[in-house]
Amino acid sequence: QVQLVESGGGLVQAGDSLRLSCAASGRTFSSYATGWFRQAPGKEREFVAAISSSGAYTRYADSVQGRFTISRDNAKNTVYLQLNSLKPEDTAVYYCAADANIVALFTTPHYWGQGTQVTVSS
Repeated sequence: QVQLVESGGGLVQAGDSLRLSCAASGRTFSSYATGWFRQAPGKEREFVAAISSSGAYTRYADSVQGRFTISRDNAKNTVYLQLNSLKPEDTAVYYCAADANIVALFTTPHYWGQGTQVTVSS
């Protein structure tokens, strides 16, 4: 069983940066692939970034490639998402997700956090 708690969201201006954190419970978190998804008002939830259990593999959505960076610290059971050069279109609720199977992570992750709001003003 894994519980995920996101933090770090807020209201920023375009061009600013934020760092989101996803703190996980469970001694086996280091064996889970983890990802970030987001959902803007009136839109479907979309994939943002993912990282393998070891941290050796990462993947990003085209819309955030080069601006966002996902990382993890397994000793702290935490995954991070660094958001740079934020744009108004990045405004959304950002969710952390985890799954023991990295393929499943991209489609139907088993575990979800409650989300953290990111709002970017122009």
